[in-house]
Amino acid sequence: MCPNCEDFARTVLLLGQLALYGDMTGADLDFVDVVSPSLAASLPEPPFDMFPDGYGPDAPDDV
Repeated sequence: MCPNCEDFARTVLLLGQLALYGDMTGADLDFVDVVSPSLAASLPEPPFDMFPDGYGPDAPDDV
C-alpha cells in the first residue's frame, strides 16, 4: 500500500462518520463545526492513481 493511502482512507472515513453524527438528533453541532474543518485540512494528498487524469479544482468544466 502506498504511504499516504492508509492516512487518506482513514481521514475520509472519519469525515464521513462526522457527517453522519452531525445529522443525528441531539448531535453537538458546535463540535462538528470545530472538528470538520480541522479534519478536512489534515487530509494528505490523495494517492496518485485515485482520481482520473484531468480531475480536480483546476480541471475544465467539460471533462
